[in-house]
Amino acid sequence: MQAQTQPMIAVHGLAKRFVLHVQGGAVIEALSGVDLAVAPGECVAVSGPSGSGKSSLLRTLYGNYQPNAGQVLIRHQGRMVDMAAAEPREVLEVRRHTLGYVSQFLRVIPRVSAQNVVAEPLVELGWDPDQARERARLMLKRLNIPERLWSLAPATFSGGEQQRVNIARGFAAEKPVMLLDEPTASLDSANRTVVVGLIREAKAQGRAVVGIFHDEDARDAAADRIFTLEGQ
Repeated sequence: MQAQTQPMIAVHGLAKRFVLHVQGGAVIEALSGVDLAVAPGECVAVSGPSGSGKSSLLRTLYGNYQPNAGQVLIRHQGRMVDMAAAEPREVLEVRRHTLGYVSQFLRVIPRVSAQNVVAEPLVELGWDPDQARERARLMLKRLNIPERLWSLAPATFSGGEQQRVNIARGFAAEKPVMLLDEPTASLDSANRTVVVGLIREAKAQGRAVVGIFHDEDARDAAADRIFTLEGQ
């Protein structure tokens, strides 16, 4: 019972700065002294003005950015893994099994169908390919991607359609921790409602969610609290 109260994400003293060598070595302090804990079943919305480090925080949580100081602890298979200190193979293992990420843009894979784009993370987890594709079809249908598009590569899709494929891919595997970078930015109100529903289901399953939401209605409907970054 006690394990259920322990955080899924625990960030301590996180700092990240960028040195602009092409601008005379100017230093940008993207994050400084950030502390954050996210519990199972909680959605935290990261807020703050432009340039305050919201996307940098998500990328550091995911292990794309190496912080200059602090810990980024993710609960992975019963233990806390520090993404700031883990070996690359362990970071990949955490991503494969525990840590999902929905970016603002789909990294389109040429000639790979939308159905297989969504199914791919499930196959990597060991799902039977037919079952993975069935799950992918269910997610694409839920996100209102027309069936006639499922067998096509998303490269020619509209921005909103690509984003929905991206969301379907991110939520298909139901990973314990989800990072969402403006998941509703390109969506109409009906599809924003679908995404809010997915987030609420994730919370009900005990998964932890950290998201950036510029749409205040979606944020207020999905998030349990707001974590504000003040910037420099």
